[in-house]
Amino acid sequence: MTLSLLLISLFTFVELNCENLFDCQHDSLKNDIEFLPGGAYHWTRTRYWQKLDRIGQTILSCGEQQVTNQLSPRSKASKRKEGGVNNGKSWQLPDMVALCEVENDSVLHDLTRRSLLRNACYEYVMTNSPDERGIDVALMYSPYSFRLIDSHSVRVKPIKGMRPTRDILYASGVTVSGDTLHVIVAHLPSRRGGEKYSRPFRMAAARQVAAVVDSIYNNVSAVAKIIVAGDFNDYSNSESIQLLCSKRMTEVSQGAKGCNGAKGTYRYQGLWGSLDHILVSRPLADILTECYVNDAEFLIERDEKYGGVKPRRNYLGPRYLNGFSDHLPLVARFKW
Repeated sequence: MTLSLLLISLFTFVELNCENLFDCQHDSLKNDIEFLPGGAYHWTRTRYWQKLDRIGQTILSCGEQQVTNQLSPRSKASKRKEGGVNNGKSWQLPDMVALCEVENDSVLHDLTRRSLLRNACYEYVMTNSPDERGIDVALMYSPYSFRLIDSHSVRVKPIKGMRPTRDILYASGVTVSGDTLHVIVAHLPSRRGGEKYSRPFRMAAARQVAAVVDSIYNNVSAVAKIIVAGDFNDYSNSESIQLLCSKRMTEVSQGAKGCNGAKGTYRYQGLWGSLDHILVSRPLADILTECYVNDAEFLIERDEKYGGVKPRRNYLGPRYLNGFSDHLPLVARFKW
């Protein structure tokens, strides 16, 4: 099989927390004052458009394919047999991108129609959540590799003491292989107030995600192709992730690393960890070729305080750093 034929059979899925991708307009129903020109972050149109292009650059860089050490020996041998392993790199537009921390439809319109991604022809669906700050989740997809059938938001019912949080996004469609793909995008409540205090809130949202997975298994197919992705504000060994794994889902992003020093998607006080996750049902786990953290050199910088590297973030507190995001993207590839 030639390399060009091999590329056609690959489906690239990306998950990215954009770090506060707000527009510059005030929504009177939301607490977005900080991200206005006169707010604490001095969020101007110039900074907004720079941010859009940087998110676009980040997504485009996720299309660069490279064989990493995270591939199993069997997968590497298979790629060599098919002519897909060499010391060079190839590029293919990501087929689907799950985004967290995006404010509204206007932001997604600008990102897909007026940024560096404008020629990619991405379509998108997103939530309109009761989150107090007005941040939502979205799913961008290439209409050339995914035909949308259905999408809707799933409201997370708050428990006692819990603030309104982000809705869960569900989408389904048909891929070029003719298979139906179900995608769930979630951004679970933060650790505000401490991990122990906030854990029940994340579990409430995780149980809602698990209910959507159960519904797909029960009403569509016990062998459905399902992807669950997003920022869970939890780690692989956390109760919320383990709950989803108990639903016949495999966390393919567990242990994912980058090629330039990243040992997770997020770094806090010198320690790497992954709050971002990609979980898939068994049929997709069987055709996964790789899952890694995209730590392209322009997305990271030297950590002068703790050593090593860290994400090149956009803000540190209210201080503008003109970076990309405080999270690095996860990239998963499947062979259809």
